[in-house]
Amino acid sequence: MRTARVFTGTALSIAAVALAGAPALAAGTFEKLEVSPGSVQPGATVTVSTTACGRDGAGTGDASAVGGPASFQLKTGTHKEVVVGQFKVPTSAKPGTYGIGVNCKNGREATGDLVVTKGSAVSPASPAPSTSSPAAKPPQGGMKTGVGGASESGSGTAEIAAGAAVLTAAALGGTWYLRRRESGDRV
Repeated sequence: MRTARVFTGTALSIAAVALAGAPALAAGTFEKLEVSPGSVQPGATVTVSTTACGRDGAGTGDASAVGGPASFQLKTGTHKEVVVGQFKVPTSAKPGTYGIGVNCKNGREATGDLVVTKGSAVSPASPAPSTSSPAAKPPQGGMKTGVGGASESGSGTAEIAAGAAVLTAAALGGTWYLRRRESGDRV
């Protein structure tokens, strides 16, 4: 009888850990694709990179969702574990968010989002806007550095707190259950 109760406590603990990890499993099997810059105007060149293809790997990218090439090559960059490729966003691209995908030769896949804004890309012949004019606005928002934090991966403070609460409840419940058994109380 005691063995059954120990197994029940263990099963509750395992279930709590599994529930805490469920959001990560729901995300799918796709790995992250870095898209730089993440927000562009039509006509701009975009660079994508990922570690999904492995060391000295290679892959084929697909930017057809934005009207770009259905196939462009990704090859090892300056870091042997990162593959890199480029494509040009068509000048006819409409504003919106588009999914960019990569199929690696090792069978893995990576996806990322590209945001296309209104307007057209600044041509090299056009002068750069002056930052000293009174109409110039200071930059706003966070920097896109390619190094993500917990909030970027979708695990915010609320999700972390909920997971910790579930694990704490399971540990306390298991401890209470086993202590009652040791003191001779019937459940």
